[in-house]
Amino acid sequence: MLFTQKQHKKFNKKGYNSFILGADIGGTNTSLGVFGIKGDSSELLLSFHFKSRELGSLHNAITEALGYIIKNYKIKIAKACIAGAGIVSPDRSSISITKLRWNLKRKELCRNTDLKKIIFINDFEAIGYGISMLKKADIAVIKKAHKIPEAPIVVIGAGTGLGKTTLVYDEHYESYRPIPSEAGHCDFPAQGRQEIEIVDFIKKRKKIRQNASYEQVVSGIGLENIYAFLRKKGKIKPTKYTKEADKAKNKPQIISKYRKTDETCRKTFEIFRDAYAKFAANCALDALPYGGIYIAGGIAPKNRDIFDDNFVKAFESCHERSDVLKKIPIYLVVNYNAGLLGAGFFGARLFGKK
Repeated sequence: MLFTQKQHKKFNKKGYNSFILGADIGGTNTSLGVFGIKGDSSELLLSFHFKSRELGSLHNAITEALGYIIKNYKIKIAKACIAGAGIVSPDRSSISITKLRWNLKRKELCRNTDLKKIIFINDFEAIGYGISMLKKADIAVIKKAHKIPEAPIVVIGAGTGLGKTTLVYDEHYESYRPIPSEAGHCDFPAQGRQEIEIVDFIKKRKKIRQNASYEQVVSGIGLENIYAFLRKKGKIKPTKYTKEADKAKNKPQIISKYRKTDETCRKTFEIFRDAYAKFAANCALDALPYGGIYIAGGIAPKNRDIFDDNFVKAFESCHERSDVLKKIPIYLVVNYNAGLLGAGFFGARLFGKK
């Protein structure tokens, strides 16, 4: 099994009360992390990164990582917080990973690995917890505005899918607590002829009988759909770049690669950018996040230039409440381990003192 491993800091295992395993499972990438625990605080020490679709199962990756840790660091880990892109059961004993069709259950993972205690959380719930662990270098400013301390925060992010969570400050815990959400599956509100045509195209292409969701436009899947729409429309002449993209298995990556070179790829990202801004604005009007909107996910850090003045203009383009949107700061999360850090944070709070 192939994975990349990174040591985030030199450490002495005697310097921590205990250790836990954190995990962040997405449709494209799966990351596992070893966290050192002091009280109820966590510190990421080691991380392991896998391609999700190359894994036969999650327990194979966990077994590989735990074996590496025992062999090289003489650390035995029995507790884990696992974050995943999917629906978590009310008792947090199972999770269904949407894009991988994995149905993970606590009992099965404990039976097939050396783990004894496991808790599941949603991936954007984990990113929400991870926001409080980010450093200044992990965040870039998209739009400046006055940030109100302890005000609500919204975190959104497009990757393989589209996620969202709202963070509400809890005075008892003296930290933010995320509210899980499936807002990425809300209906996409088409405005204007082109967006209506895109929605009709997506519904026919995907054989969707119900309404098309935001995720069908604002995600890796969305980039493919928009690109396919523009190619089908045929008003932009094909090039050597579109020929490469047409044949590519990972189309979003190729579309991103040529977004500054090829007209179709550039137009794809323009439509994607405006739809992303609209989603951010709708989430902002819902939660009034004067603590800021944080944009995470796999696509944003790799395409930072799309979050420009045009993105801000589209974000603030509201007929009735643009005054509210202008007061909300927007940030870009550039640390890919935000979800993993959040899993460690939640795991430490749950298992740290036990």
